[in-house]
Amino acid sequence: MSIADEAADRLCCGVLVLDPVKVAENPAVWQATAEVGRELATQYEGRLPSEIPGLTEARDLYKSFGMDPSRHRPSSEALLRRVLKGRDLYHINNVVDTCNLASLSFLLPVGMYDLALIQGNVSLRTGTADEQYPGIRKGPVNLAGRLGLFDEQGPFGSPTSDSARTCISERTTAILAVIMATARQPRQEMSGHLTVFSGKFAEFCGAREVFRAVLGGAG
Repeated sequence: MSIADEAADRLCCGVLVLDPVKVAENPAVWQATAEVGRELATQYEGRLPSEIPGLTEARDLYKSFGMDPSRHRPSSEALLRRVLKGRDLYHINNVVDTCNLASLSFLLPVGMYDLALIQGNVSLRTGTADEQYPGIRKGPVNLAGRLGLFDEQGPFGSPTSDSARTCISERTTAILAVIMATARQPRQEMSGHLTVFSGKFAEFCGAREVFRAVLGGAG
């Protein structure tokens, strides 16, 4: 996995491979998410997203790739906005729900993919005019000039939406997770996010970390 040269000065990524993971229902992760949601709602009550310091990193990442974070929201911001409105997050399965919990914990977008459905090497780069992919429960996700993840078959993810091609299902046994931030993100801080993510997956999904890396970043 690598960051293309044209994106390297704008991007820091934390990369994890977890194998195995067990997809199931786990009410404990719902309870943990509800608790974090209550804490965030109290902390940021009455504030606009642009006024929440924790969202600055994700919003600046979008702006650095020419995306308006008010039109195309980082996935972490979309989760937080739902929490601040007093609405529960959707319960999908323990793997997706744990990813949402982790994303809320550090307010950065996280891409999560079924490792078995990824073909060959992975690159993080900006898309060309005709590059897009079918999103999960939505139409095509356009990557023209925007940050995306690409394997040998084509695009399969972005900071906004994961793809239908590599989405998590009950058949998933191993995952690739990518936490995205700007290039100014300290590498040590990103490593800490990976530790939080890995720990939550061990707790709620019986997952085992088999690979981690920090690509880009400061210091």
